[in-house]
Amino acid sequence: MASAIRADLACSRFWPAFGHTTSEGERRVLQPWFGEAKLGIFVHWGIYSVDGVPESWSFFDGTVPYDRYMAQLDGFTAARYEPTAWADLFVRAGARYAVLTAKHHDGVALWDTAANDLSVVGRTPAGRDLVAPYVDALRARGVKVGLYYSHVDWSHPDYATVRPPGQDPAERGNPYSMPAAEDESSERWANFLGFHRAQVRELLERFRPDLLWFDGEWERGPEQWRTAELARDIAELSPHTVVNGRLTGHGDYATPEQGIPVQPPAKEWELCLTVNDSWGYQPQDTRHKSPRRLVRIFAETIGGGGNLLLDVGPKEDGTLRPEQTERLEALGEWIGRHTEAVYGTVRGLPHGHFYGPSTLAAGRRTLYLFLFDRPNEYVVLRGVRNAVRSVRVLGTDVEVRHERVGGLGDVPGWEYVHLTDDHLDPLCTVLALELDGALDLYGAHTRD
Repeated sequence: MASAIRADLACSRFWPAFGHTTSEGERRVLQPWFGEAKLGIFVHWGIYSVDGVPESWSFFDGTVPYDRYMAQLDGFTAARYEPTAWADLFVRAGARYAVLTAKHHDGVALWDTAANDLSVVGRTPAGRDLVAPYVDALRARGVKVGLYYSHVDWSHPDYATVRPPGQDPAERGNPYSMPAAEDESSERWANFLGFHRAQVRELLERFRPDLLWFDGEWERGPEQWRTAELARDIAELSPHTVVNGRLTGHGDYATPEQGIPVQPPAKEWELCLTVNDSWGYQPQDTRHKSPRRLVRIFAETIGGGGNLLLDVGPKEDGTLRPEQTERLEALGEWIGRHTEAVYGTVRGLPHGHFYGPSTLAAGRRTLYLFLFDRPNEYVVLRGVRNAVRSVRVLGTDVEVRHERVGGLGDVPGWEYVHLTDDHLDPLCTVLALELDGALDLYGAHTRD
């Protein structure tokens, strides 16, 4: 993932073409579960949790010497790792999938890879495959399995051997990712791609993930990564696996980070968001987002047709900070009170019809409005031709008064929904409006 100092790039960088193609002109349809999931949990766990330093970026940026960073291998124990407890927590949070960092940019694999010897199995006190029990625990609870895999590998000796197209050889850049002019080697790059493909194949064949979450594609062009070839391999080996958009040109959905797009993508997408400010465990980072803020971000995301992939960072022993567990449980409690407005819904109203996010039931006859702020007597819905038959407050099923005011000919009036403080949810109130038919919106018409 992008480091905190790269947050300004994160939301503009990842808007690739959609539609995972398996052959020329053929488009693979995204698995239906992804659009229906609404919430996933991202887990950034690796040796960087020993000292609590930024994952991979800390040595790449020179904050921590590489040798000291890799010395964390000796302190990574996973001594209290209980994937069943993780899975139970994710279910309580309302998540339908989870994504674990099987390998970050530092190259340390969490499974017993045969492609090299840099894994927690042979190089850390943990001494075992950590991916397999995670996969088993999720599947036992009906949670879809996601695995994160970084294309880049700043520890591999053959990685920094070619530069992206158009880069001046005189501008070497970071030595972990770019070669000196005299060290360029297409042969060594081919060796690296062989290693890369071997690890991807291991993940697909051993774990059969429902989702493969790539990262790091920005350091090379798609021709250098040979993404078309990789997409075909994935489709052949594991055709059910969803692939994110960082398999450039062949991904199934977009992955903005740390900020909701003002204009949501028309296609499938997922917001990647940290519970605090860090992806992995960093003990000094106590800026955990409040439950109210997380609920708001979640509602805005699903209202725009996306999923929220909410990130936590376990400690080296495999336990989560209480603050992060509490946030997930609070989000899950709110979802539990408002399940009807979350699962089985599609993106809601375009901007301008209601001051807040909304979702629609699959039949488009029930409209859900999300209220973040305390209304002053009423809230207003605009531009809906349908008659509103009833308005319920979810979580209480209390019906509230509503009335249509104004309107002329084809131009609908305003729908006023009257509320009192007694109707309000402490985190976010949701109203269910039953319409007299499938949603029919009024367009932009004016009278000369």
